[in-house]
Amino acid sequence: MMLRRYSSVEDLPAILPVFPLTGAVLLPRGELPLNIFEARYLAMIDAALRGDRLIAMIQPTEHEDTVLTPALSKVGCVGRITTFCETEDGRVLITLTGICRFGVAEELAVKTAYRQIRPDYARFLGDLVADSATDFPRERLLGALKTYLAKRDMKADWRSVMEAPPEILVNALAMLCPFQPAEKQALVEAPGWIERVDTLVAILEMSAAPQPENRSLN
Repeated sequence: MMLRRYSSVEDLPAILPVFPLTGAVLLPRGELPLNIFEARYLAMIDAALRGDRLIAMIQPTEHEDTVLTPALSKVGCVGRITTFCETEDGRVLITLTGICRFGVAEELAVKTAYRQIRPDYARFLGDLVADSATDFPRERLLGALKTYLAKRDMKADWRSVMEAPPEILVNALAMLCPFQPAEKQALVEAPGWIERVDTLVAILEMSAAPQPENRSLN
């Protein structure tokens, strides 16, 4: 889905509710499904739906299970709620469509149950325009992906992979592959399209590379 209403920094909010979630990243024009069940985030979704339907996805640098208010990564991505469904057991299923990345200028002291930040979009305004995806190394990416999936006994719809437009393919792999949180964050923080593709290929190749055997010194 192309969100054409967002074409400049003036179209983006100065304050964002933030959803810190380890292992979940959003990229511009990517689509991230979320299952919301915690009371504070249900309240956040309700507030977003009453307003501009925008929330900020960002990874914490500490796991949510170990720290009450984990520190946030330096870069996240704002997304718009583009699908919404309530379940009978009180959960909310949404899809976020990525608009633009941001740096965290500051976290605000708020009374809401959910956290809020002041974003800085300055470095990422290029996200508002889809990249032309020139010089896309599809064959190298596919080779690395095949090895990566085979090593993990995972399968893919190869026809869809072969036919997917470059940005859709890269976003899907970056967001859905079970990479480590630090690897996912590297993909979010890659300065531009070329760097993101290079980072993705490098992660796939490194993850698929044979690991050295542990040899005893005894």
